[in-house]
Amino acid sequence: MPDIIDKNRGTLGLFAIVTIALALLPFVVSDYSISFFYLMFANIALATAWSFFSGATRYISLATSAFYGIGVYALAISHQYMPIAIALVLAAIIGFLVAALVGLSTLRLRGVYFVIFTFGLTELFHQVINWWEIKINHTATRYIFSDVSNTTIYLTLLAVAVATVVGSWYVSQSRLGYALRAIGEDETVARHTGINTTWVKVLCFALSAAAMALVGAVLVLRFPYIDAPTAFNSSWSFQVLIAALLGGPGRYWGPMIGAIPLVVLSEILAGTRYFSIILGLCFVVIVYFIPGGLAPLIERHWQSLWRRVREKAFVP
Repeated sequence: MPDIIDKNRGTLGLFAIVTIALALLPFVVSDYSISFFYLMFANIALATAWSFFSGATRYISLATSAFYGIGVYALAISHQYMPIAIALVLAAIIGFLVAALVGLSTLRLRGVYFVIFTFGLTELFHQVINWWEIKINHTATRYIFSDVSNTTIYLTLLAVAVATVVGSWYVSQSRLGYALRAIGEDETVARHTGINTTWVKVLCFALSAAAMALVGAVLVLRFPYIDAPTAFNSSWSFQVLIAALLGGPGRYWGPMIGAIPLVVLSEILAGTRYFSIILGLCFVVIVYFIPGGLAPLIERHWQSLWRRVREKAFVP
């Protein structure tokens, strides 16, 4: 770990400065700006968590909404019996355990079969929770009894987003990250080289789900109540997928680049149906024109610019 930090000291220093500036932001801006920024942090964390597993292994998952909803309900149920902080940790643990259980039984699937299963997982959890609430609890809603401020939600989601991005970067530089990419390139070859592909896939799938569940648990604190259709809204899965693909799932910072413009557009087009059309158009543009995402284009442009600057600097 020290070697990795030494090689990226400048990048980490800049990232730390930006993080500190963002942490001070809620004390000088309006409540609306705070809400806008913490939605951006939530999308960055979700897109990065998705890319952490799916971007490397190429197992395209549409289960983001399922794990997000698990976090929502874990918090909604547990916060009545324990402090909010412990309930948030519990939500992440439950998301991890559910994903590990699901992963053990389904990560043998590949291609379209895995995509279909993960999409159906959201609907499965939605229907089970909805049936339980109506038939057993005789209510369709769960009330959230908390006095957590917008600033606290902001700072918590900032911490989650930073931890997700930094964690994704660190793992990408480790043996686990190399194992993930090897699985994405050719899982059979990876298995024959000694990689325990089952363990790697289940662990990383569960870590990704834990981050998604934690985001759901934090975001639900802004609502007075929640119900199953809202918690397990499949639009999260598609928005996060498109954000990651737009930014570039092959780079740890790519999903962040993709999430930011989508959040801005969703805020501008709030209350209209145009945002769904924009998402569809983004998907078409990604497939036909930028299949690698924006991150590789930005990197190439930056390297070209830096090379020209260096050449001019050394010209007598």
